[in-house]
Amino acid sequence: MICDSETGVCGVSGEEELEVIDLNKPQKTIDLYYVTDPICSHCWALEPVLRRFEEQYGDYFNFHTVMGGLLEKWGDEPVDPANGISGPADVAGHWREVGEQTRMPIDGSLMYDNPVQSSYPPSRVFKVIQNENKALANIFLRRAREAVFAFNQNISEGTVLIEIVNKLGLDGEKIVKEAELPSGQQSLNEDFGLAASLSATGFPTIIMVNEENKGVKIVGGRPLEYYISGLKQVLNIEELQPKQQPALSGLLEKEKLLFSKEIEVMYDVEKKDIHAFVEKELP
Repeated sequence: MICDSETGVCGVSGEEELEVIDLNKPQKTIDLYYVTDPICSHCWALEPVLRRFEEQYGDYFNFHTVMGGLLEKWGDEPVDPANGISGPADVAGHWREVGEQTRMPIDGSLMYDNPVQSSYPPSRVFKVIQNENKALANIFLRRAREAVFAFNQNISEGTVLIEIVNKLGLDGEKIVKEAELPSGQQSLNEDFGLAASLSATGFPTIIMVNEENKGVKIVGGRPLEYYISGLKQVLNIEELQPKQQPALSGLLEKEKLLFSKEIEVMYDVEKKDIHAFVEKELP
């Protein structure tokens, strides 16, 4: 018999009677660079896979988020000719397609009536927070993406950014003002330089580099297996030891908000079974 510390349920143990374990964590010899942008829809679509990869294999690498600068401003030239995007209205349709294909929720209608004018303001705020607290900066990035994609808020506006930062327990007004200083742009330019040195020209791009400065580059949103395979290649080993996925209650405690697709990917649950799974896992 066993009482499960995560679920609080007591019952018959499903574990082996005798199990050999290794409590030595692997040395973090790999640097993982995630080149991204707050308004990159394919980055938003990658969140379910990237979260699981980091949760289960994060002991193998140091995670670095790098801003790539997707949209400085709208001009006369097309921003993304390959996808037929020359203005905000084109973005709305593209976002909707990404949302429908990946089932990560994207409203997109703000790009018709109150379009995001630049991805630089939220990127600069990210850099200001990152310089003080790396973990909190990644939480800010998640909240900014929730705001723009799911809740249709214009994250190029100072008032929206201030509210997001305030909810992190920081001084939103102070940080947004700091981000608008020349030093804010300078910090962002350093990320652009790093992204260029990594040969990252699109988003999302994941680059994993070992101690010998050799690695793999994975461009675009891919299934989990691609990142696992890339990590094996960089480490030059055949088998990895993934951590057990966290209990859903614990994951929600940390993330605060999860969408159905994110739970499905984390726990290998079919869409049709999601309600039953959640009811089983949560009080």
